[in-house]
Order: sequence, then structure tokens, then C-alpha cells
Amino acid sequence: MKNILYIMSLSLVVFSLLTLSIHSHAFEKPIAEQGAEEPQKGPHRGRLLKDQTFVLELAIFETGVPPEFRVWVTDKGQPVDPSKVKLNITLTRLGGIQDQINFAPQADFLRGDSVIYEPHSFVVTVNAQYSGQSHNWQYDNFEGRTAIEPAVADALEIETAIAGPAVLKETVSVYGQLATHPESSRHIAARFEGVIKSVNVSLGQRVKKGDPLFTIESNESLKPYSVFAPIDGFVQARNANPGEQTDGRVLITLINNRVLMSELAVFPQDRNRVSIGDTVWLNIKGSDHRVWATINQIDNRLQANQSIIVRAELNNEAQEFVAGAFVQGEIEVAEHSVPLAVKRSGLQAFRDFTVVFAKIGHEYEVRMLNLGRAAGEWVEVLGGLKLGTEYVSENSYIIKADIEKSGASHDH
Repeated sequence: MKNILYIMSLSLVVFSLLTLSIHSHAFEKPIAEQGAEEPQKGPHRGRLLKDQTFVLELAIFETGVPPEFRVWVTDKGQPVDPSKVKLNITLTRLGGIQDQINFAPQADFLRGDSVIYEPHSFVVTVNAQYSGQSHNWQYDNFEGRTAIEPAVADALEIETAIAGPAVLKETVSVYGQLATHPESSRHIAARFEGVIKSVNVSLGQRVKKGDPLFTIESNESLKPYSVFAPIDGFVQARNANPGEQTDGRVLITLINNRVLMSELAVFPQDRNRVSIGDTVWLNIKGSDHRVWATINQIDNRLQANQSIIVRAELNNEAQEFVAGAFVQGEIEVAEHSVPLAVKRSGLQAFRDFTVVFAKIGHEYEVRMLNLGRAAGEWVEVLGGLKLGTEYVSENSYIIKADIEKSGASHDH
């Protein structure tokens, strides 16, 4: 008991140290930003950038349009004609990618010429030219980003994968049981009626083809003859004892379970999707790994619950499975090749999006996804992620939790 308590205490200490390690390496704002108040906002709810009397109000506008920058300019507290201002903004994203945005006057503001795609996480560099003067600002606008040292990530079993093409296999879920193959049993009776003189096998005993099963003394010839096993197998039923008359009955039943039959119920909404030749992956109670089989029979009558039984032969040479075991299966009914997919296990909810976390160096950042079809372990990606991106595929909830604790906001 003391050893158990010691191990539990040690585990808690290790977890605490790992947690502290994550936060000690989390992405930090520049020193100038630490402890700073929230950015001052202007009348259009944009960030105010000030250089003495010259002020820009910079906002991401997304009402009725894709997100874009809009800028209002004042000097000495008075509105400035936007046509007299030359403005350029550089957005430096994680990995060194730079987006250049130029502006043109529209009504009383300057309008950016590019969509500000998600995530809105970048270093913002602003250069404005007005009345012969240059005004420059730079600030961090990070969201959904954190950093974790490789050793800590390894200890927390954070795994990554490369986003790329995949084959999505659409499946139908089924349930049932394993059964003895109808061609694997033999019901053995006496060839000539007589008295059972001896029985050489017991219930449950394994036998080889050709082993003697019992000896009969014929009623007609009064001569004994032996009956031999016609197959390898085991004795499933024994209805013979020495001294009894054979009376035309089955004396011994042999079963060979090298091949079993999985009998699976397919429900009405899926009946027309299943065909002979389909692959089915089986999870068998009592076994810790999946096995596959091929559908080779489909019943032509309904069960009481309106399901239809489909059957698939299962190789059981290793005698790992037994008839009667419960089975859950997934029948592959269609497959789709897609150019870009990620694993379901990597998906997380972030704000109003479904995301994965891209990994660049020891930093991690959200990627908002536009998803398509899902099948098995894969989900198709239609947008929001580049081919070849390394992303967190296992234990991504750790990244999400660290980002949420750091309070990275969606600041426009």
C-alpha cells in the first residue's frame, strides 16, 4: 500500500513539473508588451497607433466582407484626407511567411487590398508616409500560439503527422457473433447398427483425422469394426457409451474451428450499401486487436428486428477465437481518395472553428479548417491548411489547454 501511495505521489510531482515547464517555455510577449494594458481603441473599435500628433486607427473589418484592414487617419485631432497618406502593412506569420498589404483611399478611410486570413496571428509592421514624414510602428498580434520545448513535448507524448493525401474508407457499423462454419462440423453415426463396445474420446478432446473414435459390434455379423475421425477437430458432443445400442442416432459430433463464420446484423438503412466481397474489420470480445474478413454471404430474409444477416469467413488457424464470441464490425462500403486530410484525433474546437495545431520548430499555432468528408480515422480538409504542414495528431488537447491558459485573444 505504501509503495502504491509513493508511486501516485511521484506521478503528481512529475505532472506538476511538466505543467510548469510548459508555461515557462510558452510564447512570451516582448518585454515592452509585458504587463501592458489592452491596446487603446478608437471610435471604429480599431487599435490606435500614435506618433506624436499623427494617429492611425487600424481595424480588421469583416461585416459582410472577408476580413480586411481599414484605417482612419487623424493629425492634431483632425481627420486627414486618406488620399494624402501612403500606407503599407507587413504581416509576419509563424515560420517567417510575410503578407504585404497596400492601401487605397475609399470614402473617409484607407482600405487594404488583401484578405486577412485566419489565424489573425502575426507581427504587424506599419509604415505610413504623410506630408513628407515617415511614421513606423511594430507590434505583436498573436492568437492560438504557444511554445513547448521538445523534451517536454516528448514527455507529454505530443505526436505529430504531416498533412497530405489519404484514402477515406466509408464504413457501416454492424454487430453479431462468431459461429461455427457450417462446413466444419461432422455428425458421426454407426455405419452398421450394433452394440457400442468402446469409446476412445471424451467431450472437448482434440482429435486428428484418422484417430479411432469408437468400436461397434455389428448386430448382423457380430464382428467388431472401428469408426475413425473424418476431420481434425474437437469433440463437441458425445452421445455414446459402452454397452449401448447405436439405434441410428448421432454418436459423436466433431467441430473444426480453423475457420469461423462471423454473423453480422445489418440494419434497414444500410442494407443496400453492403455487397458480397466487401471487407469487414472485426473487433472480437476477448481479443485486443482487429482482424479482417470478406463478406461472402447475405441472407435473403429479414430477422425479427428487421435486420439482415451477412456472413464473413474468419481465419482461426491460431485458435484464438471461439464460436459464440460477440463481435463488432465495420464494413467498408466506399472509399474516397482526397488530396488533403488530417487525423480525427488531432482535431480540437477553438472559438467557433474546428482546428488543428501546426508545429513550426518548437512553436504551435492554430489552423482553422474547412472540413469535408469524414471516414474512419481521417477527415478531409478543404481549406485552412497547407499540404505538407506538420500538425499535432495525438494529445492535441494539451496544446489547446496551454493556449487557453495563456489567454491568447482574438484582438482586432
